[in-house]
Amino acid sequence: MSQPVSVYAEMTPNPEVMKFVSDRPLILGSDQAEFNSKASATGYSSLAVELFNFPFVTGVFISGGFVSVTKDDTIGWEMIAMQMREYIQGWLSENETAVEKIPPVLAQSAPAGSAEAPAETPGAVQLDDADIVPTEHDEAIVALLEEFVRPAVEADGGAIDFRAFVEGTVHVRLRGACAGCPSSTATLKDGIERLLTSKIDAVQSVVASV
Repeated sequence: MSQPVSVYAEMTPNPEVMKFVSDRPLILGSDQAEFNSKASATGYSSLAVELFNFPFVTGVFISGGFVSVTKDDTIGWEMIAMQMREYIQGWLSENETAVEKIPPVLAQSAPAGSAEAPAETPGAVQLDDADIVPTEHDEAIVALLEEFVRPAVEADGGAIDFRAFVEGTVHVRLRGACAGCPSSTATLKDGIERLLTSKIDAVQSVVASV
């Protein structure tokens, strides 16, 4: 049975990503879902599976009441944004659930260009999970990111996850529109780093990591 739903398109700082905002939640609570291929979305999100049927779609990120769609460089958003908005709105009006199961975080060690590889973040540094050790500052860092940073990056169609605090450096993972965004480095240094260094003396820098 069809149900009324409204969707509008919104540009993001990443020129290859468009944010489509719904007037109803697409995923429960603070959960998020990221996919880089139809195969990775299968069994987790019917909406993402359908979006990957568009030949230009290379990534889908779902959080709250929006879905961010990443395209390749074969076509401009001015040619497809309205089509995508109408498709998503129509799909949501006919389907109650956009995400059936929360997927695992995309494998950071996957080869670039593979179905499991996340979008590359400019200047990202390598951090192995084996090198991550909990510290006394983790809770305070996460609290600041949740309160001050998460709302801003979600407004831009993306997400930021705390990974680790290692020798004065906060390592974060960027997802959705933030991953691969040309302005992500400036956001990390001018915004997030300034916030954390001013609130926590032990923090000296913030970097994106894979």
